[in-house]
Parts: sequence; structure tokens; C-alpha cells
Amino acid sequence: MDDSAPAGTAPDPDDARLLRSVRRLVDRLSALPPERGDEPTPLGRHLSAVLGADVRTLPVVSEDFAPHRLADVDIALAELAGDGPGTLLGVSGGQSRQDLGLAELLTAQYSGADVGPVDYATRATGPDTERQVVAFGIRCLTVDGVPVAVLQRMPRPEYGRPRVQLEVLAAEPAVCATFLTRLRSLMLRRSVLRGQVLSFAATEYGSEAGATFLPRPHVPADAIVLPAGLLEQVVGHVVGIGEHRDALRAAGQHLKRGILLHGPPGTGKTLTVRHLLSVTPGTTAILLTGSSLHLIGAAAEVARTFQPSIVVLEDVDLVAMDRDLGTGPAPVLFEVLDALDGLDGDADVAFVLTTNRVAVLERALAERPGRVDLAVEIPLPDADARSRLFRRYAGEQRFSAAVLDAAAARAEGTTGSFPKELVRRAVLAAAVRGEDATDADLTAALDALLSGREALTRRLLGHADAGDAPDGDRDGDTDEDTDGFEAFDPPEHA
Repeated sequence: MDDSAPAGTAPDPDDARLLRSVRRLVDRLSALPPERGDEPTPLGRHLSAVLGADVRTLPVVSEDFAPHRLADVDIALAELAGDGPGTLLGVSGGQSRQDLGLAELLTAQYSGADVGPVDYATRATGPDTERQVVAFGIRCLTVDGVPVAVLQRMPRPEYGRPRVQLEVLAAEPAVCATFLTRLRSLMLRRSVLRGQVLSFAATEYGSEAGATFLPRPHVPADAIVLPAGLLEQVVGHVVGIGEHRDALRAAGQHLKRGILLHGPPGTGKTLTVRHLLSVTPGTTAILLTGSSLHLIGAAAEVARTFQPSIVVLEDVDLVAMDRDLGTGPAPVLFEVLDALDGLDGDADVAFVLTTNRVAVLERALAERPGRVDLAVEIPLPDADARSRLFRRYAGEQRFSAAVLDAAAARAEGTTGSFPKELVRRAVLAAAVRGEDATDADLTAALDALLSGREALTRRLLGHADAGDAPDGDRDGDTDEDTDGFEAFDPPEHA
């Protein structure tokens, strides 16, 4: 990489690929037993004493983990190693350590490796909690009485290391396999991911950045205005099947299920999803939307590992077509469909897809039947639903029932965003006068919003004006901001 590149600029993608290739070559070379003629480094001499064997003769066993498992790795390793004297060592040698495998650190004199300070990093373990983890250090422990040394590295995609890496050394190589088996088991039991609400993102280098913890939302059923029975149908399919998992498994029935929520923007699809997360405490939930949908493989793996789980794929139509070429379904959509099909039938995993443009998805889903077993339309509010929405957003304002009902009748084709903005305008107009809002303020605000000059504003609020394109041809999503996942608190990264 060019050292003259301005500070803070991302490396060229070709340089990143070259670094990864070099890293793989170095890892292969470092796994080979070094020649006996090499003198061990000070670090090598120290670990030879700890392991009771010449480290120059021992093979290195490597194991990689996804970046979102870093805290799990650290917790499990700390428990296995304990906190006695000498159980955790740092490594000196400067930044060059990042390019060297454990075998080189122990035997190559040019590495300058010696016992030094431990490198640490901070990683989230929940929406409001975090843990100091080992970023670069060596754990010393015993497995069935045999000493074991484990080099622990955090992901460094800028150095071609997109995953957590462990390098294990023991006088009895078979013990390394035993150790890794126990480590994986303990990681599963102690995982910070189980029962959390998570999202995934990619780094600037194209690799997975890890998991982001989101607070579990609280959206009661009475906060959602939908046609009678619709919310109950959705909850019954996603939650009810899981509640009867034992009976269904005993009868040989599958638990894996997929549901598609479709309808115009702003009708409450995302709010419905947030309600599902509210009524499933302890269930692992993974949220992917738009550009992050290509990380479906990582999401499906987490869902499979930490059942019961829900995978939410919001705005899945954004990856349904190749928008540059317009030649057909995009590869990412096939990855999504493969993920739905790749789990065992008895996996207690629910996939929830949302879209504003169901026509884009219908053919692809029909050509792969069984991936989605329930499609639910979330329609524009009818007259009764609009009346409930107007009353909901009126709150404590002293608008008469007759004026609210009249406004709801005039606002045909609107979503919840419309009365929300309408009430705000009425309250603001009154506040400018220094008074409380009245029926006249609401009526005046409604007249203004329904005027010709506010046609675009109505569209942006989710209003289906006459002549609008049908649901399947709409672009974009203008779900009201009280519905979207952006309303979650600022995320924490794992």
C-alpha cells in the first residue's frame, strides 16, 4: 500500500485484495514447523518454558470466527484460562506483528517478539453494555493437564484479517482439537448475541463489520391501526408457531416459516415488525434492510445458532431487480431465497419480509414455492382506521369528535403520517398566536394540505392521490418516522 496516500483515505480495493492474498500465504507458511536451526525469539523461549516443549517443533492450529463473535471468543477464553498470574501475555514487536503468524513470532528473530503489554479493544455486549476484549494477546491455560497457548487477534480488515483469529499451540497436538471443541461449546452457552436484537453492516473493505445491538422496541398492539384481525394473523404465524414448537415437532411438522408483509408506503409494515419484536422477549432478532441484505448469510447463521429467532428483511424489493441492467432478479435476492430454504425444517426461525412493491417479488417467490408461506397485505387505512388514526394523533388536543371525523372522511387515501403532520400544523398555528389549537386550526390546516400546491407534500406523507401508480409500481418508502427502525436508539457495535 502506498504510504504516501493521504491520512484517513481508504486503501485501493486492489491493494486490499493483494494484502489478503499475502496474508493467506503468510498464514500457510507460519503453520509449517520451522527449521530446528532457527533460534527462538524471547517470546518463543518463554512459551517453550510454559508448554514444556520446544515451540520450534510444534505445529500451529488455526481457527477463525466471524467478527460478531469476538466478545463470545473473549468471554469463553477468559473463562477457560482463568485469571491467574501468567495466564495472559502481550506481545511486543511493533505494528509488524499484524503481518506475522504465531510460528514467526516464536522463531523469526526479525520479528523482535517478546513478552509485552496486552492490546485491548472495547466491544458492545448489548445495547447498553460493553466489554474490554483482548485485541492481540496470548492466553495460557491447561486442557486435561496439558499446557496450551492461544494467540488471540481481533479482526483487522485493513490488514487482510476480516475475522477473529486464534492460533493454538500445545505439546500434544491432539489437545488443540479438544480445546477448540470446548471453546465452541462454551461460546454457544455464554454468547452475548442470544436473545438480542441485532443488525449487520459491511466495512469499507467489503467484509462484514460485525453485529450492531439495538434496543428491543416496545410497541403494544393498541398502538397499531390495522383492519380487524390482521395483526392477530401476523402474530399468530410468527409467534404462535413458536409457542407450539414441541407439539409441531412431535407431529413431524416444520417450524421454519416465512411471511411477506406488503402494501403501500407508510401503512404500518415496519410498525408491525416492531410489535413482533416487542412480544418476543428472549428471541434473537436480526434486522437487515436495503444495502445490508447481502449479509443474509451471516444473519441466517446467527438465526440458526441462537434459536428461537426472527430474521427481518425490510424493503427486500430494493435487491429484487438488477437496476443497472434490468435483466431479472438480482443475485442478492437469490441469496435471500436460498437462506430461507437452507435451514432445517425443524429450525425455529421466522423470516419476515417487507416490501412496497410486491409485483417485483411475486414472480421470484412463485418460482421458488415454500420459501414464504404467508403473504399479508397491509392496506391503506379505511374510513374507520383513519378515524382512529386522527384520534390517536390528536392526543390531548381539544378537537371535537365531529371535526376529527370530518377530517378523516376528507383524508381518503392517507396513511398515519398525514394526521400526524396535520395535527402538528394546527398546533403550531395556534402556538404562534399564543393559544391552544381549535377546530378551526385543524380545518384550516386540512384545507391547506389538501390544496393543489401541497400535492407533492401529500405524496411524501404517503397520500395516494388519484392517478398514483399502483402498489406494485411504486418506488421508495415513505413509512412514517414513528414506524421505521431509525427510531431505535443509537446502536452499539459488537
